[in-house]
Amino acid sequence: MGVKEFKPTTSTLRGTKLEDRSMLEKDSGPKSLTIAKKQKSGRNNQGRITVRHRGGGYKRRVRKIDFKRDKFGIEAKVLGLYFDPNRSAHLALLQYADGEKRYIIAPRGIKVGSKVISNDVTDILPGNAMRIKNIPSGTIVHCVESKVGMGATFGRSAGQAIVVQGIDPTGKYVQIKMPSGEIRLVPADAMATIGQVGNEEKINVKLGKAGRSRNLGKRPVVRGMAMHAVEHPHGGGEGRGVVGRAKDIWGHRVGTRTRKNKRTDKLIIKRRRTRQRPFAKK
Repeated sequence: MGVKEFKPTTSTLRGTKLEDRSMLEKDSGPKSLTIAKKQKSGRNNQGRITVRHRGGGYKRRVRKIDFKRDKFGIEAKVLGLYFDPNRSAHLALLQYADGEKRYIIAPRGIKVGSKVISNDVTDILPGNAMRIKNIPSGTIVHCVESKVGMGATFGRSAGQAIVVQGIDPTGKYVQIKMPSGEIRLVPADAMATIGQVGNEEKINVKLGKAGRSRNLGKRPVVRGMAMHAVEHPHGGGEGRGVVGRAKDIWGHRVGTRTRKNKRTDKLIIKRRRTRQRPFAKK
């Protein structure tokens, strides 16, 4: 989609780069494919903040997106491309031959009027979905399931591209390479969509002012050194103290691994970064 740049007529506009949404539909899409979203401000069902720095911002509605692509053998036509305030990727509105409408994540290169289909085996074209075991090695995909029938888990944000590397010798899994460099296994019968996620220029967006960030529901972040000693490992002291080894608010050293999902460790062949001691003596 690209980004828009502005003349620096004010200090705010200097360096500002925003999404160019001229290719998107002006309306908000079918209201029947949306549901109300309650503002939780990062709080759980007990009212405690479990995700910090969230709150405020514009009201939003959640779009119902077809992550399963389980409507097999029925061709669909792209009616339009739409903006979704809840994610970085754009949406494509499909109308199937039987009249049903569904949203999908818009892949790169898809246009209004394009035809897509979902099946066990189909053509290697952007937007088509099929079983990942039938996709040739080296093909770029997105919206990949981690469990069969669960719906897309991997590769859903703007610009994401996953590479299919081939089927496992057991025949039960397919090896894929994630955008982070991690290599892992997914079930051979899992669904995947051909192509790269669109809106790849999203990474170049610069909001330009704090107000735009607040409108997105992002609240300010306070430095640890500015807090009291009981609130952060970097806090307290007379004047500006020496931090030493940087820690987060829970006392973990920066870079400490916190992954605890041992159930899926066996599916990871190569991690996104090698294991190393960050403060090891040379």
